[in-house]
Parts: sequence; structure tokens; C-alpha cells
Amino acid sequence: MKKILVCGAGGFIAGHLVKRLKREGHWVRGGDQKRPEFSPTAADDFQVLDLREAESCRAALAAPGEGAFDEVYQLAADMGGMGFIHSAECEIMYNNALINAHMTRFSALAGVRRYFFSSSACVYRNMLKDEPALAEEQAYPAMPDNEYGWEKLYAERAAMAHGRRHGMIVRLGRFQNCYGPEGTWRGGREKAPAALCRKIAEARDGESIEVWGDGTAMRAYTYVDDMVEGIVTLMHSSLENGVNIGRQEYVSVDALANLIAEVAGKKIRIHHVSGPVGVAARNFRLDRMESTGWRSRVSLREGIARTYPWIERQVEAGRPAGVAATAS
Repeated sequence: MKKILVCGAGGFIAGHLVKRLKREGHWVRGGDQKRPEFSPTAADDFQVLDLREAESCRAALAAPGEGAFDEVYQLAADMGGMGFIHSAECEIMYNNALINAHMTRFSALAGVRRYFFSSSACVYRNMLKDEPALAEEQAYPAMPDNEYGWEKLYAERAAMAHGRRHGMIVRLGRFQNCYGPEGTWRGGREKAPAALCRKIAEARDGESIEVWGDGTAMRAYTYVDDMVEGIVTLMHSSLENGVNIGRQEYVSVDALANLIAEVAGKKIRIHHVSGPVGVAARNFRLDRMESTGWRSRVSLREGIARTYPWIERQVEAGRPAGVAATAS
């Protein structure tokens, strides 16, 4: 049984990761400024603390019993969908730089053996739809599309530097868009799959929903179970430097909306409106991650079929009796 710390455990991916690590029989501490919103934490110990503060990071890293934590998974971040990333760039740079500077440094000083950092595909530049997929080293020369990506690149380098100095094994996972049950689905921080699921759940059959941009932006989405499996696999692999974790099943935003409508059993019309879209396309290679034997197993259709009913239940639970929703 290992002693493991999961930072950001009140959030979506890290909350699922805690459940996975507990199924493997480890002792797990979760740390976050909030508890999980949709289900009780599976962690043995959950500490509510602000990881932007140095003392909070030290407290989280105070392992029970003798010695340090065997593993730290650093997934805590101030982040959200494209609307949030573009409207809160100063907060993102400030908050995430503090979290990652403290967690990386104090993990190394505490003698943590293995350290996982959740980076992002946002480290890559804007791409055109039909460009060849990028390998990890092609994140340089650096030209991320947003400040979230710039901070992630810096945090990657900080983690690698501390790993070299202190003998801490560092693994860097560059996440693709992730979705699934128990993810944020309203409030401005939700990502495209959850936002579209919510809008379609709120709409009557035949109504229109709003989609930012012209609907042609290309994306790929990874179901949360696949992402968690990838995180654990990468942590115990020999792969150094940034490693892409994702699924190569690309769809336009309009195609995603139509797929969700099919799963919902509704006919919807799409009304394109002005709004932050992000890159036109982003396509990266998975050779290194797949060399471990890991593969994304859950197709987009299957993942949406698992996710949409959960979001639909959240919408129904929050709707006053006798009131029919309209699409926003």
C-alpha cells in the first residue's frame, strides 16, 4: 500500500483518480479548496486548503507515519472552458503559478519519490484542420494560443528542474479535452461537451441552441475513465518530459452538438453566435503514450451516451416543477 497525495481532489479528473487509486488499495489524501460537488470523496483523508499558499502545500505534504508520500499527483488548477480561459487570463497565470511553484518545490524538498503534473494540450500552437499531428517536442519553439498554455509550459520546466536537482521522478501528462459524469456542467467553467449536453437537455425538441463561432473548430475529447487510466499508466512508466494523453477521434463543434442531440433523441437547430473559440484545430501524436500499451477505449459516442444522461438528471433536478426550460 502506497501513501499518495492527490491535489485538486475536489475537482473532476482528480476526483475520479482518487476513486481509482483507492480501488488499488492505496492510502490516499485529497487536497483542494473545496470538497467534491457531486459525490462524497473516496479519499482516506481530505484536507480543505488553498494550495496557492505555501503553508497549505506543506500541510498537504505532511505524510502520515514515517517518511514522505510515495506519489503526488498535482492536478490542482484554476481552469475551465474556453470562455473562462479567455476572460480570466490574469487570475489563471497568478493562481496556477503559485500552486505549481509551491507544490513542485515542497514535494521535492519533502522527499516525494514520484511526482505527476497535469499539463495540457494548450501548450501547443494554433493549427489548421489538415496539418500533420504534432509530436511532444514540437511544443517548442513555444507559441501557445492562450496564457493557460504558457503557464503550463513554465510549470513543466519547473517540475523537471526540481526532479533533476532532488532526484524526484517527474511525469508530465499533457491532457486533451476531458469529459464525463461529475464534471462541471454550468456556471461558466464548463467545457464544450458538458455545455452542449446542458443546452440540449434544457431545449425542447426542435428548438435551437447557441454555439460560439461558426461551429467548424476541430477537437478531440477523451472520456474520464481513459484519462485516469492514462495518468496512472504514465506515472509508472519510464517516459520523461511531456507526454500527450488523448484520443484521436476528431469532430467539429457542430458535429459534437449533433451527436449529443442524437443521443438525447432530439432534433435541434444550431444558432452560431460570437464568442471565444480558441484554436481552429489541435492535433497531436500519441506514439509515446501508446508505447506503454495504453489506448483510449471509449469512443466519443459511447462517452456521450454515459455523460448526457447524468447532465440531463442535473438539469431536471434543478428545474422548478411545471417549468419548461429554454435553450441558452
